[in-house]
Amino acid sequence: MTVSTVTPGSVPYATLLSFTRYVGRTGPRKASFVGGLRRQRESGSGFNPHGQLVKALKADIRFRTGGTYLNAVVEQVNSRWRPLYESVVPGALRYIESIGDLSQVEVTPTRDALGMLGSLPVKINPHFGLRYADGHGEAVRLHFDEDPPQDEAAVATLHLMTRHMDLVLPNATPVLVDLRRGDVLRPDPSVKPGEVERWLAGEAAAFAAMWGTPA
Repeated sequence: MTVSTVTPGSVPYATLLSFTRYVGRTGPRKASFVGGLRRQRESGSGFNPHGQLVKALKADIRFRTGGTYLNAVVEQVNSRWRPLYESVVPGALRYIESIGDLSQVEVTPTRDALGMLGSLPVKINPHFGLRYADGHGEAVRLHFDEDPPQDEAAVATLHLMTRHMDLVLPNATPVLVDLRRGDVLRPDPSVKPGEVERWLAGEAAAFAAMWGTPA
């Protein structure tokens, strides 16, 4: 379930995934997307098909097996999800290669954070953390969609993770991994945080207004 309410009748809170997917849409597609989220919450539906994939990816990094777990999980997953896994695993293997020497990195837990954008709470939830031998860390958020992350969604994801990094994973930086292609996106130093914050506050206000106005 990607969106729920803090208390009955209150404004919703959005996961990082749902909110950044929302900001990546334009025009009427925004309202239809929010309406779909609301209906999903009301029906209690929603399933994450990526859980086994994330576990396999973390295991290959943790145990320095370079793809053994990822290749195996393609055969182990429910046949319904096998085409999805087959399409994502090659990029996931490229991502592992991009990390470099796996003996110099450890998988580490991250904490979820609840950030406020105006009156809208947004749950900041990386998939896992990495801690390197030199002490620096990365909080990793994975993008599984068929299309690459849109610029707006990537900026929003990295900004919101940076905003709460002291809680999520101290002394770390956020990364967004486009897992199908194995690409790693990091914060652009030319982006002005204040401008992003004002933009996201406006998006959050519109999200909450659309949530409260059934189609």
